[in-house]
Amino acid sequence: MKKIQMVDLQSQYQHIKNEIDGAIQEVIDSCMFINGPAVKNFQEDLEKYLGVKHVIPCGNGTEALQVTMMALGLKPGDEVITSSFTFIATAEVIALLHLTPVLVDVDPETFNIDPDAVERAITPKTKAIVPVHLFGQCAPMEKLLDLAHKHNLYVIEDACQSIGADYYFENGRKSKAGTMGNAGCTSFFPSKNLGCYGDGGAVFTNDDELEKKLRVVVNHGMTVRYYHDYIGVNSRLDSIQAAILKVKLQYLDEYARKRQAVASFYDEAFKGNPKLKIPGRYYKSSHVFHQYTLVTNDVDRKGLMDHLASKGIPSAIYYPVPLHLQKAYLDPRYKSGDFPVTEMLCNSVISLPMHTEFDHEQLSHITGSVLEFINR
Repeated sequence: MKKIQMVDLQSQYQHIKNEIDGAIQEVIDSCMFINGPAVKNFQEDLEKYLGVKHVIPCGNGTEALQVTMMALGLKPGDEVITSSFTFIATAEVIALLHLTPVLVDVDPETFNIDPDAVERAITPKTKAIVPVHLFGQCAPMEKLLDLAHKHNLYVIEDACQSIGADYYFENGRKSKAGTMGNAGCTSFFPSKNLGCYGDGGAVFTNDDELEKKLRVVVNHGMTVRYYHDYIGVNSRLDSIQAAILKVKLQYLDEYARKRQAVASFYDEAFKGNPKLKIPGRYYKSSHVFHQYTLVTNDVDRKGLMDHLASKGIPSAIYYPVPLHLQKAYLDPRYKSGDFPVTEMLCNSVISLPMHTEFDHEQLSHITGSVLEFINR
């Protein structure tokens, strides 16, 4: 049996090797490594795929969040509401800009931000909501957008794990993750559903004025070369990464279908087991399964992970510590017990390997090994 990887990028590359190698060579031959035509070509393809007016490529997903908050003009002391159950980058950029992170709990079924908790957290200082489309499905955007409209707040979607997911509004309208708020941010880290072979990210927006400001902010605040009208940063997607992403974008929907098939295999193996709760699906969103995350019940999680490792199966915990209990983000406003769903998830979730390159033997080995330990 082929070695099981948490994410099998090597096998994925082999299937598209000629296209990838040709795209890279084309950039090398042109020697246009920064802001070359490959970046513009990828940008235009992604705009068309997402159905969004503007894609602004940048250096990575964290910087996408940062430049968006800068371009929106958020000021020190402004409050930004986000989930306590997410990767640190979501809160990291809020803190770096001397904004005030306001954390709230999540839904136990989907792991996404709870709009009722968001509403309770809004104060006169609140300026933005950052919903995280966690693990591959959209947060409850219709409710969040209504809240934002009611309270005159920005909505910045953290779509770093959900590119390609669809959200369905009550009126039948369909939108891609990251295209519904004032701006959406994504990461092209290699393990993402649309990943490059280095670092990369992008911001999406339908706001023409925000788009202009974003393109200035990502380029040192320059409006004209050597004329700096704003405080900016240096955040660029290089041409080689853009060329790789242009190739892989053609396969993104196919990759999503393969991930969904893996998730269905896992679901069938684990459904009905009282010790394992399969990932909940939000009825208004498709799920592109950046991660497949189980909630364990009365299970020795470390023992399970050790057992899987002994069988050659990697696993991971996303995330072991909620944001409000991270040492760097300790705040007298929050204490252990404040966000019971988030803390329960951090103590019980486990993510299994998830990618596009599995065969039946591997999946059977994974599920069989999990059940072997669980049913002891």
